[in-house]
Amino acid sequence: MNALAAPATEARRGPAGFGAAGPALTAADFRRIAGVVKREAGIDLSDAKLSLVHGRLLRRVKELGLAAFRDYCDLVEQPDAAGERQVMVEALTTNYTFFFREPHHFEDLASNVLPALAERARAGERVRIWSAGCSAGPEPYSIAMTLLSVLPEAAGLDVRILATDIDRSMVAKAGAGIYEDRMLEAVSPALRSRWFRAGPEAGTFEVDEALKRIVAFRELNLLGDWPMRGDFDVVFCRNVTIYFDAQTREGLWSRIARRIRPGGTLYAGHSERIVGPALASFAHEGITTYRKRGAA
Repeated sequence: MNALAAPATEARRGPAGFGAAGPALTAADFRRIAGVVKREAGIDLSDAKLSLVHGRLLRRVKELGLAAFRDYCDLVEQPDAAGERQVMVEALTTNYTFFFREPHHFEDLASNVLPALAERARAGERVRIWSAGCSAGPEPYSIAMTLLSVLPEAAGLDVRILATDIDRSMVAKAGAGIYEDRMLEAVSPALRSRWFRAGPEAGTFEVDEALKRIVAFRELNLLGDWPMRGDFDVVFCRNVTIYFDAQTREGLWSRIARRIRPGGTLYAGHSERIVGPALASFAHEGITTYRKRGAA
């Protein structure tokens, strides 16, 4: 779940001046950067984020040996600078996540959704779950633990979890499946014992291979093309759309609605609501829990 948040440390001077910390980010530079981020990732940067953007991109400007932020703007606006635009978006997104975040969704998944999907899977049918905006992986691995508690043989059936994120570094981290102890605070001792082992460094844990086998991690910009084939039975898209403007948000919900099977489930974040034309496709069945209308 990519989210914009204040950096741990800001630059040591205000963005309007020059100093030892490096070049300033002017209002004009900020507007150019905000425009690129909006086009690339759909994220709205309000004027209040100027200091945040300065703090996040200053290191990159220095790494590239640029004298001013306007030079960086010139760079990322070049048609052939897709790689640097990706670096910029990744620098401006914070991936706040932990296991079993918003636990009511996993309780609903286990009690009200997975039993029927397990029957279908055992009958040879295809079952697909999508974690859209998976960040470093705790969400899809939490889904996997929940799935295997209901359907232990899932790996041998046509059941898979797709996990996608715009941030390449997060996709790589998720695939490795190594986490600090603090990220597992919501994982019960029984689940820790069953699904985690000691990681390569003190205070870290690695998810079991059985979880990794049923989750596929891929880089994906939700505003770009979706190469996936087939529809999904369950979609988790949580704490992603709150950073989009209304038009982008409505468009994304509509795209997701078209990719969920009738009777399928959509879980949104705690401060998100399905809005726009997509709302007609769903019945509201719980806290940010929606069922696709129509027979399963």
